[in-house]
Amino acid sequence: MARDKTGAILRAEAAKTIDAVVTGGRSLDDALAMAPEFLKPQDQAQFAHLCYGVIRSWWQLNEWQSALMKKPLRARDSVVRALLNAGLYQLSDTRVPDHAAVSMTVEASRILRQPKFSSLLNAVLRNFRRQELADKPAASEEARFNHPQWMIDGLRDDWPDHWQDILAANNERAPMWLRVNTARESAAEYLGKLDDDAAGTLDGIPSAICLGTPKNVLELPGFPDGAVSVQDGAAQLAAQWLDPQAGERVLDACSAPGGKTGHLLELCGGDLSLTAVDVSEKRLNSVRETLDRLGYSATLKLGDASKPEEWWDGELFDRILLDVPCSATGVIRRHPDIKLLRRPSDLESLAEVQQAVLAQAWRLLRPGGRLLYVTCSVWPAENERQVEQFLGASEDARENRVLPNNNINDLMLQKACGFQILPGTRGLDGFYFACLEKDL
Repeated sequence: MARDKTGAILRAEAAKTIDAVVTGGRSLDDALAMAPEFLKPQDQAQFAHLCYGVIRSWWQLNEWQSALMKKPLRARDSVVRALLNAGLYQLSDTRVPDHAAVSMTVEASRILRQPKFSSLLNAVLRNFRRQELADKPAASEEARFNHPQWMIDGLRDDWPDHWQDILAANNERAPMWLRVNTARESAAEYLGKLDDDAAGTLDGIPSAICLGTPKNVLELPGFPDGAVSVQDGAAQLAAQWLDPQAGERVLDACSAPGGKTGHLLELCGGDLSLTAVDVSEKRLNSVRETLDRLGYSATLKLGDASKPEEWWDGELFDRILLDVPCSATGVIRRHPDIKLLRRPSDLESLAEVQQAVLAQAWRLLRPGGRLLYVTCSVWPAENERQVEQFLGASEDARENRVLPNNNINDLMLQKACGFQILPGTRGLDGFYFACLEKDL
């Protein structure tokens, strides 16, 4: 394969990947997993960067397309629309020279067997630069904030004092956080092993390190042996908040991909009778791989957390971590495709799942036990309203509003029930926590 074609091939593959998300409804992670193996490592990084950037900026790019074209592309030409947006993104948000961005995008149309659009792509991209559209304010809220209108409106209603900050944080690139196995060494000690002057720890989350520059996990000292894992700092609060004690019987009810499962075991040096459940066999395998790398063991159960009769052995648990399925709107920075794939109707269906899982998990908790309800969502409908509804219907449940430590006060927004971290707070993802305890 001629090297001078690589740039065009990369853009053609990126257009197909983006189209698989926008038109095909695939997650960006799944679409990226189909990336061609012939791309070299540096090309794969550029490929991923281009896909993420275009998805993140989809609404602004579409507005530019509309301004530059007399009539829109037809629905059947969706891959060309994705390719054109990739070209616009390169011109507006990357250091790729203009001539290279235009020429390789045009050549990519031929690789996609769409040569009839070559002239159109060339004209639109050159006209974009001439009109200096990137320097002009967006005409619509969708383009200004790069979110669908329903999401903008919902955040404005639910978070009147914070909605613009949430939208801005969602469009940032998330930093890379590490979780140090503090049973082996402190985060400060591990920090000294890193070649990263900008990396730092965070008060209140003793296992967390935020890197200044993302790294390949194989470059992290001790990663293959379980000394460190990749996990957002806010997510690391879950195991700390549940506060498992050595020898206890613990359930991680929606466990994949296993980050919180591993952290629970790390906090007790592996001395837990831990059951990890997940409804997906593929995702449960990721839990198994995580535990193998960390050197810990747990009982893994394939099953639905809302149907414990299918997998539960009948013995009550001392602690339950309930990281329920949710809209994941607190982690849009890491998964910008959420903005395209989520629908308003999803919230209602997810709320039903959350109530079912919470009600069933509560049955499995012993009197005096603790359950931590967790989401990576910012919607109150998935968070405090769920907990309020549950507490209102339960005679033996109460909320424990004591934070794991005083150093996280500045991270948390106290809600009627539970606590919310908004995305971007101290570089963290958005998470919700509610600690519930069962009366004796």
